[in-house]
Parts: sequence; structure tokens; C-alpha cells
Amino acid sequence: MNAPLARENLLGAYLRDRRAKLDPAALGFSAGRRRTPGLRREEVAQRANISPTWYTWLEQGRGGAPSPDVLDRIARALMLTDVEREHLFLLGLGRPPEARYQKTQGVTPRLQRVLDALEPSPAIIRTATLDVVAWNRPATLMLMDYGALPPEQRNILRFMFLDPRARAAQYDWESVARFVVSAFRMEAARAGAAAEIQPLVDELSRRSPEFRAMWRDNDIRGAHHGEAVKHIRHPVVGPLAFEYSAFAVDGRPDLAMVVYNPATPADAERIRSLMKAKPSRRGVEAASGPAGRR
Repeated sequence: MNAPLARENLLGAYLRDRRAKLDPAALGFSAGRRRTPGLRREEVAQRANISPTWYTWLEQGRGGAPSPDVLDRIARALMLTDVEREHLFLLGLGRPPEARYQKTQGVTPRLQRVLDALEPSPAIIRTATLDVVAWNRPATLMLMDYGALPPEQRNILRFMFLDPRARAAQYDWESVARFVVSAFRMEAARAGAAAEIQPLVDELSRRSPEFRAMWRDNDIRGAHHGEAVKHIRHPVVGPLAFEYSAFAVDGRPDLAMVVYNPATPADAERIRSLMKAKPSRRGVEAASGPAGRR
């Protein structure tokens, strides 16, 4: 008897809690005498443009499951954050909402410090559309001097197909390029960014016959391809091997951290020697990178 009651109408309890935290006066409602804090049920329904009766039923656990559209309206009415909106969908429908792509402008200083602490491992933060928004100094020396590029050019796919240095660095360029295209396709679809990637897809299709052919192949490769050892030719220190790993960034579903851990102590030492030989460009990177990176 108690188990069903314990989980009965968690959605209603969450809705009541959220509306109790809103300021009626700040949202244009009368701040007169109220029996409870926050908005009334009919005020939430008005803001969500749904029936007051239907909203009342939701809080009372009646009327069946709400539609995604209704939950979206309620989320906006209650001014929920993305994390709170996801929780609302999990309670109401048992699944997260469809992805809503949001363009990322940069990362917090705290996340940048995580990247810097990973030296001598090159590490970057990329978006679902493979734009690089943060990096550490080993990444500048081993992968690409992202700070020397305008933000719109800091894209892994663009580098792979339009920059001859990418071909020179790879032992098997075609295999790596196919993996990057596959990751781009999957990440963009997962993030709901189909419309946002189309201009880049069109541009690369015009400028690179190889990209056009790979994109048309619709090839999807498993995640294990992204956790193997990656071999590159560095123009200064020569051959290097890295263990490639990608990690989700907690609280930022739009971002992933990619770390290239030196595969051997000798690889790590070659990176350290190059870092000692070349002065730090932190000031240049901070000036030309996204706002708030450092």
C-alpha cells in the first residue's frame, strides 16, 4: 500500500514546489493576500496557455500523461532551467525532452583550469558541432594553435578536410576523417543541431569532394573508435602516440572534453621538451579566445 503512495504524483509535488518559488508581483500578478507563497494554479495555467482545470488535474495526478508540448509550456511558465526542465519531463513522461541546441560561447574559468591541470596531455573542449571552445597549451603545440584562428574557424571538421596540415599529421587520414564525420553526424543529431550544421555541411560539400562522398555514405561508427590509440606525425618532435578519450562535461550536455593522453613515457617527455623549448602563449590565447576562458 505504501509503495504506490510514496511515488504517487511526483510530478504534482514538483509543480507545486516550483510555482511556490515564483514571485507573483515580479510576473505581473497581484501581490495581495495569498494563502500560500508563489503563484496560484490558475496563474501558472494562464502563463502556460493551458486550461486551469487541466493544470489542476496534473498537480492532483489525474487526467493521464501530459504531452511534450504541455510540459514545454509549463516549463516556460515556471521559468525552469534546462536541468529543471529535463527533470519535469522525466517525471511527466519518463524520458528526457528532445534536445534543444544552444550555441556555446565559451567555458567557465574553472573548466579551463581543469584543462590546464592535464598537462602534458593535450586536451580540448568541443561542442556537439565539433567547434573547439577551449584548449590547453599542449593542445596548442601538438594539435592546432586555436588561439591564432578566429572563433568561426576553430572547427575540427573544417581542419580535417580543408587544412593540408591535417593530412600531413595523420598516418591513415581517410580512416580518421571518416571517424570525425561519423562523430559529427551523431553528436549533431543527439544535440538537435541539424539546422545549425547545414551551412557547414554545404560549404564542405562544395570545397571537399572527399567530405561530400563521406557525408553521403551515412557511415556511423561505434564509440570504441574514439577510445583507441591515436598516432600522429608532429612536424618538430616526430611520431607521437596518444590514448584518445572523450568525456561528457557535467551540467553541460552541449560540451565534451577530449583528452589525448601520451601513450608512453617517451611520448610525454617529447611533449614536455617542446613545451620547454617554446614560450607560453597564454596571453595571446586569452586575448583571442572566447570570453571568460581564463
